[in-house]
Amino acid sequence: MTLLLLHGLGATRRVWDGWSAALTPDLPGHGTADPLDSYSFESITAAVAENLPGRVSVIGHSLGGVIALELASGRYGVRVDHVIALGVKVTWSDEDLARTAALAAKPVTWFDNRDDAAQRYLKVSGLQGLVDPASDAVDHGLREQAGRWRLALDPRAFGVGAPAMGRLLREARADVVLARGELDPMNTDAELAALHDTVITLPGLGHNAHVEDPSALDHVDGQAAS
Repeated sequence: MTLLLLHGLGATRRVWDGWSAALTPDLPGHGTADPLDSYSFESITAAVAENLPGRVSVIGHSLGGVIALELASGRYGVRVDHVIALGVKVTWSDEDLARTAALAAKPVTWFDNRDDAAQRYLKVSGLQGLVDPASDAVDHGLREQAGRWRLALDPRAFGVGAPAMGRLLREARADVVLARGELDPMNTDAELAALHDTVITLPGLGHNAHVEDPSALDHVDGQAAS
């Protein structure tokens, strides 16, 4: 059984560096992965599925959790046995959607030095204070051209919109756990419990629980392994 780990919006596969024996692709428009002509949960999932074996278990963080659920629908030629969707934002206001649409419409920002680009990457990915700005894991999220720096992230990826979580959960042909860090501001226990009957809260951790403590998911229904 292959364990597939999917990162969140703005991050890269390097957030899973604390894990082993797993498949960790960059999502389209992130890291070294090619951008898409347009971004939707379906188009991202289709691109990820192209390089997968026929059977997987998936841990997905934030956007990656939504992609994990979409993959578990069975529409992509991959059998998904288990899904742990960690830190998914499930309640979206009009203001939230307007803000992400505005981010998707912005041109790429260039920086005159790597340090400024690294700080922007860490802010966008929510990894400030969790990853050393000088690390090569940060370099994986950056691009350099003619002495100037930018994020590897395609800004248009912000335009995916809000996931239809009720439908995704109904259509998933897999055992699903919704997980969150206790301190995650992106969701609440009540929001997740209203959607699904298997919800796990990880004490003392925030939105990037898998980076803060890679071992924290080990006990989640026995479906994760670091």
